[in-house]
Amino acid sequence: MRIVLVGGGSGGHFYPLIAVAEAIEDVCLERTLIEPELFYIGPPPFDSEALLEHDIVYLPSPAGKIRRYRSILNVISIFPTTIGVIRSMMQLFHLYPDVIFSTGGFAAFPTLFAARLLRIPIVIYDADVTPGRVSLWSSKFAKWIAIAQPAAAGRYPARVRDRIAAVGHPIRKEIILATKEGGHEFLKLDPSVPTVFVMGGSQGARAINEVVLDALKELVPQYNVVHQAGKANVKETTNIASVVLKDSRFAQRYKVFGLLNTLALRMAAGITTVVVARAGSGTIFEIASWGLPSIIVPIPKDVSHDQTENAFSFARSGAAVVIEQRNLTPHLLTAEIGRIAGDAALRAKMSDTARAYARPDAAKKIAMTLLETSISHEPS
Repeated sequence: MRIVLVGGGSGGHFYPLIAVAEAIEDVCLERTLIEPELFYIGPPPFDSEALLEHDIVYLPSPAGKIRRYRSILNVISIFPTTIGVIRSMMQLFHLYPDVIFSTGGFAAFPTLFAARLLRIPIVIYDADVTPGRVSLWSSKFAKWIAIAQPAAAGRYPARVRDRIAAVGHPIRKEIILATKEGGHEFLKLDPSVPTVFVMGGSQGARAINEVVLDALKELVPQYNVVHQAGKANVKETTNIASVVLKDSRFAQRYKVFGLLNTLALRMAAGITTVVVARAGSGTIFEIASWGLPSIIVPIPKDVSHDQTENAFSFARSGAAVVIEQRNLTPHLLTAEIGRIAGDAALRAKMSDTARAYARPDAAKKIAMTLLETSISHEPS
């Protein structure tokens, strides 16, 4: 059996592939099946080490990003996309995989286009309430369509809806469970106060960073603050925080990171009382799997309509509150943190609702479908 994985450009597209690869390994072990050969085709992967850890062979193939707005870059992107389609055709013809699994995004398009021409079965997954353009296009010939958000089903063409299943979001095993012991010691934080975890995503979130820094003097007397500011922002954030907290006797309650590694992420989640985060679907489902109350600040609609819809879908469940970026102020953020942190009954209700939202078996469901499709596609 051979399975090709496609999708990338961001962690939100890439890491669900890794979560499904892990689930394939587990299912094969449970059922004493021979593990399929796994391949990743596309531009340079978001995390090449993750491919190596799971014996996923990387086959490079270019892809051009088509922007939603008019730009000369859209014309230029035609060339790498065309080259990518040709190269993917050659790679797929040589491999002739049993199934292709796509998480969408511009990186997936050339391989999916080639797969359609070669009539190779594909299974697709989309994490957002509003599916991406590549997911909508490829749904027309996909064998099966997995979605994270049930509300997304109505955004697909009517003729493909009988092939759609709402499964939740595939999350890597190593981060799906928070570590309940040792977090304060590991992060050198005060165990006598609640902890606020600010998740800016892998790229950080400058608007959230600025408001958190402005609120720091009010926050640290009451809370630990673990702040994932983004690799590009960590130096600037650290410098500003050192000035803001220069005369504070609670300065050690603030810890800033560019991007937390897996262990630090689990440790932080294990001691967190309230999360402040962006509204990427992967981030939302990670928070839900940890069962943590959250304050969600989506990227504005004019930049990303996906995040706003993801945020309000999560909030409607009762697991989170939403503060739109235009309304985000230090005073409002501090007040909302205090409202949630100070109400044990509310926190318990939000936590229970978050866990119900998580659906942690998403990766296994997709893995089972890929293996069944592979087996049925193999020549008898």
